[in-house]
Amino acid sequence: VLAVFGAEVNEEVIRLIAAQLAEIGDQFDKEIKARVVNDLVQHFLNENLSGEEITRRMSEAVEGLARAIPSDMEREKAMLVLAMVLTKKIANTMPSLLQRVFRTTVNYISQQLHNYVARMVSAVRQ
Repeated sequence: VLAVFGAEVNEEVIRLIAAQLAEIGDQFDKEIKARVVNDLVQHFLNENLSGEEITRRMSEAVEGLARAIPSDMEREKAMLVLAMVLTKKIANTMPSLLQRVFRTTVNYISQQLHNYVARMVSAVRQ
């Protein structure tokens, strides 16, 4: 986060955001079916898939899960938390994939949710 938003981002701001997202993540964790995780694990294990293709598969999974989220939550927030929960579940299922899934998740968040994360950080700082 600091690399993206500069050193002016206070650690307390990051802690507040992380706590909020973790709480939501705990709720989402129970909703994500093993099949979704296992399908993504198989994609990550496929050495022939490019980083772009893996990111697209992650995006499709997140968007599919986000459609089931109650409409009272910001879609971007739901997608951010779902991406992080999926990352955790994939790494727990197949620890050897941690580096690849983490890199993919960072790429996904950077491509799809960068503006949302920037708005969230600036809102907490104010």
